Amino acid sequence: MNNVVRVAIVDPNDATRSSLKSLLLGIDQIWLDADCSRYEFFSDVVGQSQPDIALVCLDSDPTKALALVGQLNRDMPGTNVLVVSSSNEGSIILQAMRNGAKEFLSSPLNLDDFLAALDRIKQTLTTRSGESNTRGSQVITVAGVSGGVGCTSLAINLSCILAKNPANSVACIDMDFALGDADVWLDIIPDYTIQDVSENISRLDYSLLKRSLTKHECGAFLLPRPVHLEENPIMSPDQMRRVISLLKATFTHLVIDVTKTFGPLDLAAMEASDATLLVTQLDLPSLRNAVRLLQFFDGLETFSDRVQVVINRLGLEDSQISLGKALETLGREISFEVPNDYATMVDSRNNGIPLIQKAPKAKLTKAIEKIARAFDDAKEEVVPEEDKKARKGLFGLFAGAK
Repeated sequence: MNNVVRVAIVDPNDATRSSLKSLLLGIDQIWLDADCSRYEFFSDVVGQSQPDIALVCLDSDPTKALALVGQLNRDMPGTNVLVVSSSNEGSIILQAMRNGAKEFLSSPLNLDDFLAALDRIKQTLTTRSGESNTRGSQVITVAGVSGGVGCTSLAINLSCILAKNPANSVACIDMDFALGDADVWLDIIPDYTIQDVSENISRLDYSLLKRSLTKHECGAFLLPRPVHLEENPIMSPDQMRRVISLLKATFTHLVIDVTKTFGPLDLAAMEASDATLLVTQLDLPSLRNAVRLLQFFDGLETFSDRVQVVINRLGLEDSQISLGKALETLGREISFEVPNDYATMVDSRNNGIPLIQKAPKAKLTKAIEKIARAFDDAKEEVVPEEDKKARKGLFGLFAGAK
């Protein structure tokens, strides 16, 4: 992913390996793929995870470690090998470089030295195909002007529609720690929640975060709210930023369903997002709250330019305020419109089946697909199986009329 480097480390010394892990986990642009305590197993670890950087600590057994550097350089040409050692012997440094090490760093590892080496390595990093990795990860926050305007339904269905594109990998975070119900929309009973992430935030790595996610059959992953109500906040804004940063390292899209309190955690998520979808309806209380929130966001100046207004349940009833009047009231353009289809949405929710599976041809689904395309770099159209068959038949008809 863009601006994130995946790292695996090997060090048989538990103390120095733990210190090294702590340093790496404190760097937002680093994703710690794996850590290993045996030189002889590390080549298999690197072969499975294929990280951008393999960090080899030499001090426990320089002979074995240097041989490992050579093996990694031969067998894993797409992985950059860095070595760390407390030794200043010229012969060890020379042998490490001859065996293919890209950098030789002093132990204990200095943060500034590592970041400088990382900058040099990042200039040469390539994807497995040998082309520059220019596709980044998009973070989309879904926020509502009041309860019941349809934030969770939009966040879940947007995630599932994005995930139907095989070029995408998508995760959704339910940040309503008290009353979130994203798991209900997907009819899943998660084994782990965001609570597990918060309790292990100091040692959070790829494997732990991966275990905390639950995958739906559509391909989207969910990080659900805690099982029990908590008296105190389960994580700080900085910790939330850390979680978002790590998820960006693996997923092309991260969709965040925030609360209606717009507290520090919600604002931290919005600040870290590429776009915030502010969901409202065409009624007076909703539009009034939308104006208040937009004014509040403008005062922050940290993400106001990334807020996009979504009108949900358009056509709910004749007494709705007109779109023209809404535009005048809000003082900004409306980015997306989602039609009202209460029966279809309730049926989808009550059965725990996302719209792309439950009602792929519904106007409601098509409207959310339009939103998904706006955030889909791959730009691959999501075509239901029924439509594919129809198109094939249509093309066959024309093919036969020659």
